[in-house]
Amino acid sequence: MKRLTALLLCLMMLFALTACSKDESGLRKVTLNEVTRSVFYAPLYVACSKGFFAAEGLEVDIVTGGGSDASMTALLSGEADAALMGPETGIYVTNQGKADHPMIIAQLTKRDGSFLLGREADDSFDFSKLKGKSIIAGRPGGMPYMTLLYVLRQHGLEPGSDVEVISNIQFNLMGGAFESGTGDYVTLFEPTASAFAAQGKGHIVTNMGLESGEVPYTTFMMRKDTIEKDPDFAAAFVRAIYKAQKWVWAASDIEVAYAMQSYFPDTDIATLSAVAKSYRATDSWTKVPTMTEDAFTRLQDILEGAGELTARLDLSELVDNSFGEAVMAEID
Repeated sequence: MKRLTALLLCLMMLFALTACSKDESGLRKVTLNEVTRSVFYAPLYVACSKGFFAAEGLEVDIVTGGGSDASMTALLSGEADAALMGPETGIYVTNQGKADHPMIIAQLTKRDGSFLLGREADDSFDFSKLKGKSIIAGRPGGMPYMTLLYVLRQHGLEPGSDVEVISNIQFNLMGGAFESGTGDYVTLFEPTASAFAAQGKGHIVTNMGLESGEVPYTTFMMRKDTIEKDPDFAAAFVRAIYKAQKWVWAASDIEVAYAMQSYFPDTDIATLSAVAKSYRATDSWTKVPTMTEDAFTRLQDILEGAGELTARLDLSELVDNSFGEAVMAEID
């Protein structure tokens, strides 16, 4: 037993040293797991490229998880110090009874960032045209899928009877499946949506974010033990994000494009600028890192409508707005 206890103590010390390790520049090395790589997350890439994280003493290594479940696993296991993913994943983990579930410390986007693409151009698209059609919509339990169900019902269409919703294709394979002939429509994020449109592989018919209304769509999470043991780190992280949020809204579309170009080496500046303009026009990026009660309620309404909510949570059970409130008061 003593030998086991000593081993556990050594492992805990090793993890602590790894989590707080610094590189040659003296910056603290931080691993952030993002659910996917998307222009939708522009303020995150800006925080890195414009030096906002570095100014806070942080060097952030971004790892793409390829799904909220993978990002949450990386966060819970300690492979990541923070994660960028949909808040619904935090609700699922909390409702599983985990007392040490991660907390949301900042919100990044406030709308669905996807676009609905069809096989033919349609300047007079109406949702009634989806009746009897099929849509590739992501996996059950994910925000793209659940938001689509919510929007369809808002337009009087019942998923499964009026519209076939294809839900057995992984998020990162949806575009390829549509290109190969599956489905009449597909929901895709940028820059993939614009790339498909430019190459004639599909045609954007509507913006899902405008259809769904405001909802907390993508958030930053940290483990409770990280927040409790190192609140200065959490504060520094949120401070950098808030500075990036302010910069993005003050900058031009082409400035935003250049600031995140290194994260999208296969996408040209013109496309990145156009996408930045689109997300700005639809008010998709949050201007502040805090989450409102109304937004959290709408999120749970969407989950409930999709049959994915086992119990409603109070905002404070999952969201820690204290860091956002503090940095806003400090910077503003």
